[in-house]
Amino acid sequence: MSPNDHQLRHAQRNLPRYTSYPTALAFEPAADGLAPVDWLAGTRAADAISAYVHVPFCRRLCWYCGCHTTVAHEYDRIGAYYETVMREVDLLADGLGDHAGAAHLHFGGGSPNALSPEHFLALTRKLSSRLRLRPGAEVAVELDPALLSQAFIEALGEAGVTRVSLGVQTFDPAVQAKVNRIQPFDAVAIAVERLRAAGVTAINFDLMYGLPLQTPESVRRTVELALSLDADRIAVFGYAHVPWMKKHQEVIKDANLADAVGRWAQADAADEALVAGGYVRIGIDHYAKPQDALAKAAATGALRRNFQGYTDDPAPVLVPIGPSSIGCFREGFVQNAVGTDVWRTAIHEGRLPLARKLPVSAEDRVRAAVIERLMCDLTVDVAAVCAANGYPSHFLDGCIETARELEADGLCVVLGRRVTVPEDNRRLVRVTAACFDARLPETQRHSKAV
Repeated sequence: MSPNDHQLRHAQRNLPRYTSYPTALAFEPAADGLAPVDWLAGTRAADAISAYVHVPFCRRLCWYCGCHTTVAHEYDRIGAYYETVMREVDLLADGLGDHAGAAHLHFGGGSPNALSPEHFLALTRKLSSRLRLRPGAEVAVELDPALLSQAFIEALGEAGVTRVSLGVQTFDPAVQAKVNRIQPFDAVAIAVERLRAAGVTAINFDLMYGLPLQTPESVRRTVELALSLDADRIAVFGYAHVPWMKKHQEVIKDANLADAVGRWAQADAADEALVAGGYVRIGIDHYAKPQDALAKAAATGALRRNFQGYTDDPAPVLVPIGPSSIGCFREGFVQNAVGTDVWRTAIHEGRLPLARKLPVSAEDRVRAAVIERLMCDLTVDVAAVCAANGYPSHFLDGCIETARELEADGLCVVLGRRVTVPEDNRRLVRVTAACFDARLPETQRHSKAV
């Protein structure tokens, strides 16, 4: 269905994705590093923890990429990273206070399968030992499927990996050529078959719309091919064209990109095909089988949102490992040094590479809770969230009045202090969430809402 004028206008706004609040743009230099180190030491004996491991290397550069990564033409650089990250795990484990073990371990990038199978397996074993991986913990890995060797697949199985996310993006050969990511459908299908044979039974696909030369028909065909491989979860992200931030995106020409109406139609095509295929909508861009843990969390109000997107992981502590990795503690957010050299130097000097931080206030927490519930549930009882965080029910009334201004455009409905986003404006929920953001500068540094 074509967007109306109101939807189209709001779809072109630059807004945060709200994987955190406050967002990473608010982080500040951690000049002395003392506060973040204290935060790590302050974990509690009852706390389950999660860990995110960032592998900042790929074996090819995709022109659409917005991640912190680089192409390593020789393995020496990746090998040096491996030696350093092994030291970092020891520093981190020694710096953490008592905790109840790791319930979730996530490898992202970059491409974690840029590591050799031997190094990946050794790193996973080290993390399992030093962070005390809990029985039944989820171990998830993001993978470049076209460069996935049988040896690495066997290492995934031996390491006890429970879930993988394959960066499919598109199965259209013409689009693949335009973004430098050639991976034929048959190659991905073989990878999926081999992963399941190795015991990695939970499979996610990441797809994209808004790439050069994409059309609603090509997006729909990609989804249909993805459905034929029976993935448990499928995410559909809109391409963020930010060549002023990612210079390699200059290869992608504006003339080959759909306008806002075209992007909306592509998102619609993906949504229609996925729902017709029996998948449940999760938040703004995820879909899952009804029996999947993410769908169950969404149905029960237990869905969460963090730097890896939508999750059923309730751990209150997220520890960062690797360059640019972000962590979350009760006191606030931390981020490791982005530059690999700076990150490595700190670790070799015996210091955790914490470069940025953001202490969060009680007001930040109540706003974050409202935004998270909107992003996850499309509805929030603002008064109840305020009360749960020790604030009077009227504390965010000014934000509710701002949201009320969106009612005329159909973006939300305000009844008392409950704010609800209608189903047909699900993908615009970030616009309503932004009403509760006290730190929002609407700049080009954020991606388009759709």
